[in-house]
Amino acid sequence: MGKITLNKKNLFHNLNLISQKAGCKEKVSVALKDNAYGHGLLEISQLISEFGIKKAVVRTLDEAVKIKDFFRYILILTDNNITTYCDHFHIALNSFEDIELLTNNIKVHIKVDTGMHRNGILPEELEKTILKLLEKNINITGIFTHHKSADNYLSDDFNKQNIVFSKVKNETKRICKKLSIDIPSFHSSNSSALFRHESINESFARVGIATYGYLESNANKGLPDLKPVMSLWTSKISSRILKKGESVGYGGIFTAKEDMNISTYDIGYGDGFLRLNGNQHYMTSKGFKVLGRVSMDYIAINSIDKEVCLFDDVKQLAKLHNTISYEIVTTLSRDLKKEIV
Repeated sequence: MGKITLNKKNLFHNLNLISQKAGCKEKVSVALKDNAYGHGLLEISQLISEFGIKKAVVRTLDEAVKIKDFFRYILILTDNNITTYCDHFHIALNSFEDIELLTNNIKVHIKVDTGMHRNGILPEELEKTILKLLEKNINITGIFTHHKSADNYLSDDFNKQNIVFSKVKNETKRICKKLSIDIPSFHSSNSSALFRHESINESFARVGIATYGYLESNANKGLPDLKPVMSLWTSKISSRILKKGESVGYGGIFTAKEDMNISTYDIGYGDGFLRLNGNQHYMTSKGFKVLGRVSMDYIAINSIDKEVCLFDDVKQLAKLHNTISYEIVTTLSRDLKKEIV
C-alpha cells in the first residue's frame, strides 16, 4: 500500500526559516492536527522536538495525549471532552456556551471571532466570558484568533482582522488589570500571516502548512524558500507488455498506441491517493505517467521500476485536482508506512 518518506533535512530547513521569521524557536508552535497534516503525528513530533520547538497545536485530546512527552505546551483546538488532563494542556474555547462543558481548574485559550465567522466568541462577549471562566476557577492562558485571508494579498481582510484583534488585546489588558489577573498570551498568525507580517509582536505563531513545505498565497514575491517534507512512494505488484491497441484498467480509458512496458503498483484512492479518472494526465517527477483510472488499491504506470515516487512535491497534483496542498497530504491514509530519510 505504498509508503511515505519524510525528509528531515527539508523539515529542519523549514523550521529554521519559520523560527527566524518568528524571532526565535520559543515563538513558534507547530500545528500537528490531523496526523501532522498527513505526515505522521508521532514521527513529526519526534523530529520537531529534536529541533527544539516545544509548543504544539492539535485538534483533539487523543492527539495531545499521544505527543505529551515531546512538548511542554499543547493547545487543543476542538475537543471539550477532557477526560484526561495534564498541566501543559491548554483547551480552546470556541463559544461562550461551551464554558458549561469545561472542567474546573483547567487552562483555556479564548478564541475570538475577528471576521472569519466560523468559531470564537464575539469581541463584545470578551469580558463576560472572562468572568464566567473565573467563576469556574479556569485559568485563562491565551487569547487568539484565526485569519481567513492572510494568503490573499488582494484582499483587505487581513488588515481588518489585525485591527479588530489589536482592540481585543487592549481590552483584554484592561479587563485583566481591573480584575488583578495575569495577562494571557496572544496569538493570531498562521503560516501565511507569519510571513506577511513585518515582525511578530505576539506570544507565538501557530504554523501549519509552512512546516511541511508549502504556503498557499497569491503573493508574487517575498515568499520563503520552503522545501516539501513528504514524498509518496509505491511498490510494484506485477509487470506486463501492453500491446498496441490494448487498454488497461477500469473502462479501458488508456489504450496503448504501441507496444509498451507497464506495471501495476500498490496504491490507490483507498490509500488516499485521490482518484484520477483517466482524463487527467499526471506525470511523476521522473517522467512516468499514470495510465488510465486510479483504482481503489492499484495504479498503472509506464514503468518497470521496483519502486516509483508518485510525488515529492504535491503542488502539481493539487493543481490537477483543483484543490490545495493541504487536501492532498491530509487525505493520505494514516496506515501508510512512514520512513525518515
